[in-house]
Amino acid sequence: MAVQNEPSFRASVDLMFERAVRLMDLSPGLEQKIRVCNSTYTVRFGVRLRGKIETFTGYRSVHSEHMEPVKGGIRYATNVNQDEVEALAALMTYKCALVETPFGGSKGGLCIDPRAWEEHELELITRRFAYELIKRDLIHPAQNVPAPDMGTGEREMAWIADQYARMNTTDINAKACVTGKPPHAGGIQGRVEATGRGVQYALREFFRHKEDKAQAGLSGDLEGKRIIVQGLGNVGYHAAKFLSEEDGAKITGIIERDGALVSDAGLPVEEIKQWIAVHGGVKGFPGADYVAEGATVLEAECDILIPAAMEGVINLGNADRIRAPLIAEAANGPITYGADEILRKKGKVIIPDMYANAGGVTVSYFEWVKNLSHIRFGRMQRRAEEARSRLLVEELERLSSDKGLGWTLADDFKERFLTGSDELALVRSGLDDTMRTAYQSMREVWHSRNDVEDLRVAAYIVAIDRVAKTYRSKGL
Repeated sequence: MAVQNEPSFRASVDLMFERAVRLMDLSPGLEQKIRVCNSTYTVRFGVRLRGKIETFTGYRSVHSEHMEPVKGGIRYATNVNQDEVEALAALMTYKCALVETPFGGSKGGLCIDPRAWEEHELELITRRFAYELIKRDLIHPAQNVPAPDMGTGEREMAWIADQYARMNTTDINAKACVTGKPPHAGGIQGRVEATGRGVQYALREFFRHKEDKAQAGLSGDLEGKRIIVQGLGNVGYHAAKFLSEEDGAKITGIIERDGALVSDAGLPVEEIKQWIAVHGGVKGFPGADYVAEGATVLEAECDILIPAAMEGVINLGNADRIRAPLIAEAANGPITYGADEILRKKGKVIIPDMYANAGGVTVSYFEWVKNLSHIRFGRMQRRAEEARSRLLVEELERLSSDKGLGWTLADDFKERFLTGSDELALVRSGLDDTMRTAYQSMREVWHSRNDVEDLRVAAYIVAIDRVAKTYRSKGL
């Protein structure tokens, strides 16, 4: 439903920025420099399709070049507009600063319904869009590095990387012009799952801190916690899958575009994902209750709510009825500024998007580094690790037989201990470390300052402070 007096997504980001800046000691000039979007390029290009020329509108916005390259996804959606792209670019700046990836913030978008075109047509459109951006250095390993977002994935990134290589035949670092590529085309293991995996690590870290759980009126760990996920796309699917399969949480609700599924016993995430792939929606899935008006399930009782699809799904129209004590923003901007005010007053704890969905850009950073170093992670140290572990195990077993102690190492211990870290293990380790460290930096501000009431303001303060320090060190 349409809501009165609701600020736009861009206005929401600006208002949240202002809330944080009021608590900081920044000069007005520096504050303004950090706030504004440096540049936005709008392109309108034609592609000959189905016997006629179709014209498409695309954007690439650069919010902050305090560090380069700038980083940010490209989304394909019919409602893409300049305001949204600029707001998302600003969020990228703060997100990169918060998780300490050395990038500025950028974002791109193309006004298109990707489902309306065949694969070969999408390739023509993507390559032409990429061409328009590449020739202006808006895709470049050292200046601007896109990634997948809503409506795009590994396939589109591979096309963009190939288009860049065709136009820059002698650039040895060409593969680093974009991240989120398929592993066989210069991508990295664990990139597809990265944002959902980051949401899991964010929740694990939250549940490690007693005071933080107490703020949300929760206790224990993730085992048995009831979770409702809105949007079973790449992010929502992986978050739900990992939390249910690895942490013992119960997914009690899944909201999709054609309705929602609910079950107190917990929903089988993998089976539902397969069902959607075949049937195009959740309707008719056996063994769960179907709710036609999916959005109402956001208001159902649960322990953790994970909005993982669109911005603005929790707004002035429904914020008052949200019952979840803890909300993890897996999507960008799923809670509007007005809704955020209502939820905070009700004592709800929100793990903000800037932190919760930073897994994607973190692993994108690892992929970029891999492309620049031209070697996969783990290639040099994995077998050395295994050899060292084997030495230790063999020595323990020798001691046992020499002294007649009669003890043996458990088989599964041996197997796990003797496995060296491959690329996926190293990526997950790096992501886990990043999410823990970033949470602790937010948490410190949240708990050490009486004027900081929530994690979102804490996240903005940490991020803006880091951007400000970089600008100051440049002499600005």
